[in-house]
Amino acid sequence: MIVLQTNASSDWAIFLGHFHPLVVHLPIGMLIMAAILEWLSRKKYLQTLQPAIAPILLTGSLTAVLSCIFGYLLSSSGEYNEDTLFWHQWMGIAVAAVSLLAWYLKGYEQSPVMNKGYLSALFTMLILLTVTGHLGGNMTHGEDYLYANTPEPFRSMFGLPKRIATGTAKRKIENIDEALVYQDIIAPVMEQKCWSCHNANKIKGELRMDQHDLLLKGGKHGAIIKANDPANSELIKRLLLPEEDEHHMPPKGKTPLTEQEIALLHWWIQQGAPFNKKVAQLKPDEKVKPLLASLSNGGNTQENGESISAVFKENVPAANEEDIQKLSALKVIVMPVANGQHFLQANFVNAPNFDDAQINLLNNLSEQVIWLKLGRTKITDKSMAEVAKCKHLTHLHLEHTAITDAGLAQLKDLQYLEYLNVFDTQISDSGIQALAKLKSLKNIYCWKSKVTKTGIQALKKALPDVAIHTGWEETKKISKKE
Repeated sequence: MIVLQTNASSDWAIFLGHFHPLVVHLPIGMLIMAAILEWLSRKKYLQTLQPAIAPILLTGSLTAVLSCIFGYLLSSSGEYNEDTLFWHQWMGIAVAAVSLLAWYLKGYEQSPVMNKGYLSALFTMLILLTVTGHLGGNMTHGEDYLYANTPEPFRSMFGLPKRIATGTAKRKIENIDEALVYQDIIAPVMEQKCWSCHNANKIKGELRMDQHDLLLKGGKHGAIIKANDPANSELIKRLLLPEEDEHHMPPKGKTPLTEQEIALLHWWIQQGAPFNKKVAQLKPDEKVKPLLASLSNGGNTQENGESISAVFKENVPAANEEDIQKLSALKVIVMPVANGQHFLQANFVNAPNFDDAQINLLNNLSEQVIWLKLGRTKITDKSMAEVAKCKHLTHLHLEHTAITDAGLAQLKDLQYLEYLNVFDTQISDSGIQALAKLKSLKNIYCWKSKVTKTGIQALKKALPDVAIHTGWEETKKISKKE
């Protein structure tokens, strides 16, 4: 099939093409409105609506043409399935052409023949709009977007496959040793976090991740997986970049992979990235065993009954929905962390203006919040007193904030804290030394801070198992010395 394409996707073409999803909704609304007004104005007492129809039709038609131009520019990115793109593209052009025809015929509707032609064009336009929009949704969200969440009994009635649970809850695997590593553990993570941008209909960066051979092939920058070498695999590198980095995957605004999910991907690649091996065949090490065990017990516990994090032994009441809504009103993303428990994560990625004056909104959620992402907000040391009240915290992001050693010292009683990110802050050796009594601490990210090798070595004496990340090269040097 022939698809209109530019010879090369210039920066300007892609830049303007990205306005297509924004512009396309205007003609859709205008053209549907024109059709509705036409139907209503056929009633005698609503005939006064007639004069508005032609201008609305013309506006909708012209913006449909503009949308086609932007869509054409966007198609040059090469990120979409050609077959679907072909039909979406030409049907979109047909919408613009037929809507212009309907506007033209509207001026001659006093003639019975022209009136029939006008109504036929209007009806055809609505059909084309529906199909074009559906194809656009398929390209953006996947072919099953329309029916993915169909409830029972309709799924069975229409022969749809059983729905796989997604979200923060993990699917329980009955026998973890017999589970296929890729099919049962890795693929569900990729399906939830990666496939929406890298599938048969949307091939961002010329990369598809929904088929084995295409995943190994990689994208326009080459392979993303180097078997037995996760440190040099582009997939792992992109996942470990700071969230604000433009190359971080998934992109900002999408749900990122958890540390546990990244660790499992790292292990799978380290074992050669096999697609047909079972867990027992790959002999998981001591770091991976508890992560795998959590999958066989619903996501929270190890085989011996002990929690991956001791915090999951705690029983906390459900949060008050009004308290959650107060944060949500500020564009804070509040989500459950584990299935069957009331623990929450609060992500402030969309609330960069959040500051000390608003931190008290966390007060009533201090028992439930265990993952707190305050990176890039305007909080200072004054907020740390409220943060310290979140006594069940396991993950705390403070990167790119004005936090200093004085603020960090207030966190010394967070007994469950496992992860701390103080990237690009004023934290120094004194600040991290104040955390020496936190025996649960496993990872500290302190790139671009004032932490030195001396401070790292001092903290490692108190917490020998803690991993202190100061940058790729620095980390390698310290590891060699130890």
